[in-house]
Amino acid sequence: MSETMNPHQVPEATNLHRALWAGRIMSVFVVIVLVADGAIQLFAPAQIASMLQETGFAMDLTRVVGPMILACAILYAIPATAVLGAILVTGFLGGAICAHVRIGELGSPPELISLLLGAMTWGGLYLRDPRVRAILPLIR
Repeated sequence: MSETMNPHQVPEATNLHRALWAGRIMSVFVVIVLVADGAIQLFAPAQIASMLQETGFAMDLTRVVGPMILACAILYAIPATAVLGAILVTGFLGGAICAHVRIGELGSPPELISLLLGAMTWGGLYLRDPRVRAILPLIR
């Protein structure tokens, strides 16, 4: 006896397909933001000089931080190294949040952007990688 499908019910395969694409879109957004940040650090450090000064970092660090951000973005974008990339991105963003907390900017826009970007990093990876979903099941 065959079961009839309720037209209001979305098949599980469609849900997984949508989740995969939502995860990809979130991950692409994260990579674009990281590449833009890394490129600015490398090629236009004068544009972020005031922010670096406010947080207490030297301008010379842009030559170190820029390639680190780009490396994190590349690792995150490659499926085989995405988990390592997500861990490194989270560490970098946590440091950025910590720098703003240290100078008394709790709840500042850069801090909130870093927090949102970190959530999108793991949310995108969770939606696009079944191995991560298997390790961190939200629903059983």
